[in-house]
Amino acid sequence: MNRTIKIGTRGSQLALWQAHEVQKQLQSAFPDIQTEIVVIKTKGDIILDVALSKIGDKGLFTKEIEQALLNGDIDLAVHSLKDMPTELPDNLILGGVLERGEVRDVFLSRDKRPLSTFTSKDKIATSSLRRQAQLLHYNPALNIVDIRGNVNSRIQKMSDGYCDALIMAGAGIQRLGLEHLITQYLEPETVMPAVSQGAVTIEIREGDEEIYPIIDAINHLPTWYQVMAERAFLRTMEGGCQVPVACFSEVADGNMKMRAMVASLDGRIIVKDVMETTLDEATEKAIEMAFSMLDAGAEKILESIRGND
Repeated sequence: MNRTIKIGTRGSQLALWQAHEVQKQLQSAFPDIQTEIVVIKTKGDIILDVALSKIGDKGLFTKEIEQALLNGDIDLAVHSLKDMPTELPDNLILGGVLERGEVRDVFLSRDKRPLSTFTSKDKIATSSLRRQAQLLHYNPALNIVDIRGNVNSRIQKMSDGYCDALIMAGAGIQRLGLEHLITQYLEPETVMPAVSQGAVTIEIREGDEEIYPIIDAINHLPTWYQVMAERAFLRTMEGGCQVPVACFSEVADGNMKMRAMVASLDGRIIVKDVMETTLDEATEKAIEMAFSMLDAGAEKILESIRGND
């Protein structure tokens, strides 16, 4: 390939880490290929004074980058997969994923106190309804406040006294070299992660025979099976990024174990399920589990949340 491959990304420090990691893996697999990173601002980067759940745009962190991909301004787009809507624009597909990072959420507190010591007097900040619902299920007395901004700006807000603690994705904290700030890792039994959390994906144009084989060479198959099953589960639930739906899968010896959760916003009602299957059948079984959970009460929960929008 004689031309330079253009890699589209958001401009946050974490997004750039992800884009550089894709660039590094591509150059390792294909030393002769030239690449260039193109930074694109998204709606989610511009609107920082409104709660994510209030904006209601599923393509909040992806739409402008996807438009550049469709226009041919870039050749591939790098995203945090948990930010991706389950339905992609026409003519775009996921080309692959990197090996998954830390899946769990982490708790960062100003004075290094663990979550178990927090009361209604302490403010815990998150922009995620999923985290909020599970925290309130864990302890209904907790005081949850909304927060926006990138990883570093949220940490700065906590340092400035806006809140006493933050809950964030562990993978992002690790990738930015901020592990020393983590008070504790939250196990899935307490706060189940978002669908596809910890996974970096590469979006490409459908039918791009030049780019697809290049991306396929760095696609991490165990992660691919996981996230495809998790996204199928979420799509069946018809849940975008801003509903309290969570999923956690583990792969071992060609098999997958998946746990899932749907909760009411106040955490009082929670529907959980678990399934074990082979990798080949994981997506099909994830869809079956979603339907089972909808019948078991998840549909009523989601309908009540949508009714409040």
